Formats: sequence, structure tokens, C-alpha cells
Amino acid sequence: MRFKVAFAALFVALSLWSCKQEPEVKTGFEQEFVELNENEFPYLLEQFADLKILRYQIPGWDDLSLKEQKLVFYLTQAGLAGRDIMYDQNYRHNLKIRKALESVYLNYDGDRESDDWKAFEVYLKRIWFSNGIHHHYSNAKMKPDFDASYLTELMEATATTLEQEAFDMIFNDADAKKVNKAKDVDNVLLSAVNFYGPDVTTDDVQNFYAEMKSPDPNRPLSFGLNSKLVKENGELKELVYKSGGLYGEALDEIIKWLELAKGVAENEAQGNALGLLVEYYRTGDLQTWDDYNVAWTAATEGNIDYINGFVEVYNDPVGYRGSFEMIVQMKDFDMSKKMAVLSENAQWFEDNSSIMDAHKKKDVVGISYKTVNVAGEAGDASPSTPIGVNLPNANWIRKEVGSKSVSLGNIVQSYNNSGSEGRLREFVHDDEEFMLEKAHGQLADKLHTALHEVIGHASGQINPGVGETKETLKNYSSTLEEGRADLVALYYLYGTKLKELGLVEDWEAVGKAAYDGYIRNGLMTQLIRLELGDDVEQAHMRNRQWVSAWVFDKGQADNVIEKVTRDGKTYYNINDYGKLRELFGQLLRETQRIKSEGDFEACQALVEGYGVKVDQELHAEILERNEQFTSAPYGGFVNPVLVPVTDDAGEITAIEVKHPKSFANQMLSYSAQYGHLSKGN
Repeated sequence: MRFKVAFAALFVALSLWSCKQEPEVKTGFEQEFVELNENEFPYLLEQFADLKILRYQIPGWDDLSLKEQKLVFYLTQAGLAGRDIMYDQNYRHNLKIRKALESVYLNYDGDRESDDWKAFEVYLKRIWFSNGIHHHYSNAKMKPDFDASYLTELMEATATTLEQEAFDMIFNDADAKKVNKAKDVDNVLLSAVNFYGPDVTTDDVQNFYAEMKSPDPNRPLSFGLNSKLVKENGELKELVYKSGGLYGEALDEIIKWLELAKGVAENEAQGNALGLLVEYYRTGDLQTWDDYNVAWTAATEGNIDYINGFVEVYNDPVGYRGSFEMIVQMKDFDMSKKMAVLSENAQWFEDNSSIMDAHKKKDVVGISYKTVNVAGEAGDASPSTPIGVNLPNANWIRKEVGSKSVSLGNIVQSYNNSGSEGRLREFVHDDEEFMLEKAHGQLADKLHTALHEVIGHASGQINPGVGETKETLKNYSSTLEEGRADLVALYYLYGTKLKELGLVEDWEAVGKAAYDGYIRNGLMTQLIRLELGDDVEQAHMRNRQWVSAWVFDKGQADNVIEKVTRDGKTYYNINDYGKLRELFGQLLRETQRIKSEGDFEACQALVEGYGVKVDQELHAEILERNEQFTSAPYGGFVNPVLVPVTDDAGEITAIEVKHPKSFANQMLSYSAQYGHLSKGN
């Protein structure tokens, strides 16, 4: 059913409980909700282009106290207040373009059944999904299936304006890649991401930060994490994200909600961490960011936790700058108890790893692991979300204090219940592989995520005197780290230790399902996400390919993985799982050596040799075989909406969970409610 546009002439203000005046939640757009059967929950909301929009539930919400529900609500509002930051970080014209297209969408009263209008709707939805005009996964600029004259007609009909340069960028070939990590090019200069001024080069970035020295070299600051680097009169200058600085309008809103969250914190440690996060947003000081991360990592008690900040550096071609993101989560008590055993045995996994002894940590500390249920997401985590997270990213904090690892249980649950068996049946080699995946695939995926986040990212150490990986491995640092963590997980997934720990009953079957799925995805099925002729660009896709292609190549002499052609179709069949585990171990040893020694040449050879180029004949075959399936290759989510209920005095008496009627309705309500930035920076 086509979305029916709803209008609200007046702003609606919601007064919140507090002993002081609180910020108002305002919206100029009417949110529409739908009643859903929680027992027969419709996870799939809609599909368009190569995307599917899913819903998720919040298990255990009613078991939280009102104070805990308020904490979740305030933290969620703090994240959504920064939503527009992500759009602007992704590309300098994103906010202008999005706001213009939303104006057209809301106000156009012409033919909404034409092919051009439907193409316009799809294009706007793709922008909402990707937080901008570049594809969230491939990084390529998305071109609309309508022409410039039609957009001009729509804008004139709705009295919408858009500056010419931004208008042209929708249709031309400029700024074609948000993140360009190709070999032998200027990655910064050729990336459209808005972390750098348009004339800043890779050499500029490297030279600028080479001059910076941390007060304590053993605890290096995350230089560049929360700023934009520009040239003014030929001189390089950082524009820092802080109150009164770049993104200050949105950060001030975030601060308001974080202060409210601090007021209902579950414990002193949690409250202290929130206070440091507020101070960091006020000042932009990177030492405060480290102090916050130390405090946040140590604050492990309580039922509610969150991620809020400029965190992951995947969108920076040289790995300095963090994208804004928010995830608010509630503890899944049953699964967290079961999986905490990995954290408790982290030292055993480190001691028995295939990496060199010199690269092993002697004392693995402070890894906390929880299975959680997401209550809200924003920025880099929404609509497309991770399924597991391990933070903080600073290696010295991981070593001295530890880290927090979470698996997003209700997100995984939604993914698992939204697909079909058809694509799996098409690409498995035989019935045995199919049945292994059906019987053990979900558990194998959960264990892979847990091992990747808890053991993988916490494993290993950098040699003394070797710089951070963003300095030594440069544009390959992200894919090397993700592949290394995958290899740790793969090495232990096929072994008896998981049975000894009580995590599996049939370790061999679970391990086989994990290996089958990884090789099948790394060598074949992830290719459905690429256009024919494209190289692999995204860090995680690259790592899955170079891991899979390397073990396939090195195992050919023993026919460890066999490439099978049957009825004109390609399959990969694992003949020897034990030898494949040995190969994973060998590659893990080498990737840890590369990271520990900062061996750029070896890293480049590994990634470029195995992870970038695609067999075009195989790719064409995979795309043709996939055409029969209607399920889109990429998935993302609308968020449940937390709606406070107040009494006559304006005090919150309950917070209800409601589900948005449509993807478009949620995106439009977000734009109206959380539009705290101007048209771009």
C-alpha cells in the first residue's frame, strides 16, 4: 500500500518529567503508528532497489523499571539529536539535497502514480537508508532513475529551491566515491566524504598528524577523530566537533539529553562516564575522550548501556576520523550469562592461538561480553546496523583496561526471521551443506560474532615502537583488523573447546556450518551486492574475500576446498575441515605479524592480491543465478518509537513502545524533529 502523506500544521510539544525545565521534543510532522501482533511479528516492512526495511522488537521492555525506561529514552533522544551529523559527514551536499527532496515529497500534489514519481520515491528512500547520496556499502554515488528536467518540474511545482552545485551533483559523475581506497591514488583527494576540505591530500593528512605528539606516547591520543581538516589560506586547520564549534548546534542538543540521562543513571560509574561524555562534547578535548572511554569500559554494572560518539573510522580513507553513531541497548540476561564464558576464558584463547608468542598478550584484561537487545539506533548505526560491536578502539585502553563486546540479539533475530531458504538452496554445494546450515547456521553465526568481538579484537599486541595501525597500514588498516578478528573466530569455531565450555553440543557440526557459510559468502554470495565490473571496496567485504581466497589458493595442493562446476553453476565444497582450520591458523599468524610489525607492504600485497579484484565470469554467473530471488541483498531497520505518557503535571508515568507505519513516515518525522543542523558544513 502506498504511503499516504500526513501533514501537521502545528508543532507538538511534549513536556517531560523533571524538577527543572527540560528540552522539548518537537515535531512538525505527524508520526503514524501501526498495531502489530508481537507473537506473529511482521519483521519485513518493505523493499525497494537493493534494500529491505525490517522491524525489530524490544524484548524485556516491560520488565524495566520506569527509571530505567527513562534512561533508555533520554539516551535514544541524545543519539537521534545527532542524526544530521552523519549526513553531513558523509558528503557536504547531503543535507541540502535531502531537505529539498523531502520538501518535494511533502508538498507535491501532482501525479504520484507515474514511473518518474515512483523513481523519485525510491531515490529519496535510498538517500534516507544510506544517510546521503552515496551507497551505504559500495560507497558509489547513487544515480536516480529520473532526469534533471523532472526534478526541476517537481521543485517548481512545490516552490522548492536547491543551489545549482548540489542539484548538479545528483546527476553528474563528480564525487563518484564516498570513500576511495583504491591502490596508487590519492585516497583523501578522491574521496567525497566530508572529513576533509576539497583540496586536502593524503600527504597533507599524514604530514599534519606526523607532527603531533601525545603527552604520553604509551597512551596515544586519537588525533583527528573528532574534527574536519581543511585548508585556510594554504594552511591546514582542524575544525573540531564541539559545542560552539563544528556541529555545535546538534551537539548542544545531545548534551541536553545526556545530562538528563545522567540524572537517572543506574549507578555512580555509569553517571560519571556520562558526565565525561558531556564534557568531551563541550570541549572536543581528546584526552577527555580517552578518560570517558576508560570510565565507560569500566562501567559494566547495570541493565542499560549505550554507544554514543564519533566512533568507527571506516568512512575515512586513511582511518583517522570517526563517524557519529548511537546504539542504546538493554541486557539480555539469559544469553549474556551463557556467553560470558568466552570472556572468562579469554586468556586461554590467547595462549592457545596460532599467532607468534611475541605477539600474544600476557594478561588479557577486562573483556565484558553481553548479548543485548537494541532499543534505538542513529547515525552510522542506522538504518543499516552492525550485529556485534567491540569498543573502545584505542589499543592502549584495550590492553590496560579492557573492552566491551556486545551481540545485538534482537537485530540478529530480525535478520534470521526475515529471509527465505531459496537463495541458500541455490548456492550450497549439496544437501549435507544445506542441512548443516539449517540445523546449526544460526548458532554458528552467533558464536562467530561473539568470538570475533570478544576474543578477536582483544587478541594480540603491537610491537614496542610500532605506531597505530592507521599510521602503519594506512588505507588497509580497517580491513586487516576485521579479517584478523574473523580469523580468530574461525580458528576456534572448529574445535572441542566450545563444547568443553558448554556453548555447543556438536562442535564438529557447528564448525562445519560456520566454515561452509564463510567460504560460500566470501567467494560467492556477497558478490550479489556488487555491480558487474566493480572492485570490492567495503572493508568487511574485502576481508571476507581475502580470507576466503587466500585459504582456497593455499589449500589447492591438498584439495582442501574444491571448486565444483555442475550444470553450468559454480559451487565450493570443503573436503577437509581440519586442514582448512590449519590454513586459517597460518593466515591468522601472518595477519597478526603484519599488524604487530606494521608491515604495510605485506598488508597491501595480501589485500590487493586476494581481496579487491573479482572474477568477472563468476560474478556474472552469481548475479544471473540471484535474479530469481526477490529478497534484497541489503537490510536495515526502522526503530521502534518510545513515546512518554505524562500526567496532568507533565510527569512521565510510563513510556510506550510503538512501531512506525512506514519507513518514509519515520524518516520524515526524524527530519522534522531532529533537524538541528543547517544545510551543510
